[in-house]
Amino acid sequence: MRLSLTRRGFLAGTAVAGFWASGYKFAKAFEAPSLPYKRAKIANIKELKDHSPITFNYPDSESIAILVKLGKPAIGGIGPKKDIVAFSAHCTHQGCPVNYSKGRLICKCHYSMFDPAKNGQVYQGHASQWLPQITLSVDSQGNIYAAGVEGLIWGRAINLIPRS
Repeated sequence: MRLSLTRRGFLAGTAVAGFWASGYKFAKAFEAPSLPYKRAKIANIKELKDHSPITFNYPDSESIAILVKLGKPAIGGIGPKKDIVAFSAHCTHQGCPVNYSKGRLICKCHYSMFDPAKNGQVYQGHASQWLPQITLSVDSQGNIYAAGVEGLIWGRAINLIPRS
């Protein structure tokens, strides 16, 4: 059996293969940055109370973040109940400060709301991206450490650590 390939078939196949390959590279370019960051101690589990946020700076002094114990399991949560999470406190819409209130993260500038139990997913307002989640770890003494950022911090092309 002999297969014949027409010019039209060849061009169509080449176009599909090209779009698939470039689409893959394009999608990879927009994955959440995962640059290496210095590990930083934030708090101890014993200090946390449900729904009482703690603010801290991470990955550098320019970046405000929020640590909160939700009282219910969360995606990316740590601790015995997997309910401790942290997020960048810069709204992904225009970088306004985000505050924690009544189980949600709220931007007071344009009223975008984010769900801290669901990876900081946006569910109301002008923001179109989730809040960057701070990767956390906990040691045997209950000390909580920030170890990375999943997502792009507002106002940055990439999440770079300033070099001293």
